[in-house]
Amino acid sequence: MERHIVSSFGPDGQYTRHSEGAFLRMKDGGIYFAYSRFTGSGSDAAPSNIAAMVSYDEGETWTEPETVIDARIHGVRNVMSVSMMRMQDGEMGLFYIVKATRSINRIILARSKDEGKSFYSHTVCTLGDREGYYVLNNDRVERLMSGRLIMPLAFHRGGYDEGSAYFDGRAYDCFLCSDDDGRTWFESRDAVFPPFAHSNTGLQEPGIIELKNGMLWGYARTDQMAQYEFFSMDSGNTWTAAQPSRFTSPPSPMKIKRNPATGDLYAVWNPVPNYNGKYTSRAGWGRTPLVWSVSRDDGKSWSGPQEIEGGPEHGYCYPAIFFTDDNAMLAAYCAGGPEDGACLCRLSIQKIPI
Repeated sequence: MERHIVSSFGPDGQYTRHSEGAFLRMKDGGIYFAYSRFTGSGSDAAPSNIAAMVSYDEGETWTEPETVIDARIHGVRNVMSVSMMRMQDGEMGLFYIVKATRSINRIILARSKDEGKSFYSHTVCTLGDREGYYVLNNDRVERLMSGRLIMPLAFHRGGYDEGSAYFDGRAYDCFLCSDDDGRTWFESRDAVFPPFAHSNTGLQEPGIIELKNGMLWGYARTDQMAQYEFFSMDSGNTWTAAQPSRFTSPPSPMKIKRNPATGDLYAVWNPVPNYNGKYTSRAGWGRTPLVWSVSRDDGKSWSGPQEIEGGPEHGYCYPAIFFTDDNAMLAAYCAGGPEDGACLCRLSIQKIPI
């Protein structure tokens, strides 16, 4: 098998952007993929719903996408950025952002009894006494060995309320946890703040992975030419200070996921930072190439990066990862270029033998 693109959606007459998705194995063996689908423009604030499609041949072919979460059920125009999980009672869990106002994002957990045909029990995970602009990236919510659910969030001060254009792009990271399978949520004791000055990003779009010894390894994108990392030794209650990781990067999200069949860790990210003088295309934002690397010793060392896709005019970002039963990795990612308007407007899924 050679790596090949199995599906790609660009802007068309009906939909202007396809982006930020996640995978889940279905009970009948199929692979379910849900993602954000926009109309009107490619902006994060454009009208959007959650669409889904299914593969029954380990990702080689897919059904036609159908809307599964309509933003109107929440009385809003925009829902986006999907994570998926099998719940302890066997139901399918779907996490996503609801843009309640221009300054308030809420995180929702919806459940499905019929394997993604319909969803119910739309639980608000973000806390009512501290609403604000929270960002949960796609493919981000994790279940720990203890059963605890944890979601890493970037929090931004301000918003875009009427009469005000204030928004602070510099994020700090906080963590929501659930010990009852997502029915109730609480915030961890610690937040992680940027350890540097003179930044436009702070610590944006964080992710986490649990190591085999129970330690949590967190990471976040920055404009400091690297992903920054931080650790928790107590299931996410407290965290170390953030520091530069080995992963060089532009301000673009990384994803680390464990292959359940082998226990190996896989990282997908953009390895070339936006250094002074680097060529950065208008559509690609410097998010090229997209590469993957594997660690067979739980993150102590990593293989040399291998390219997933790269092109100077395109941008590749917001990866989601899934491991198939035929020894391959599905990587879904934004892959837009000048013909799409921006890197966020095209979604590609590539199958990579591992």
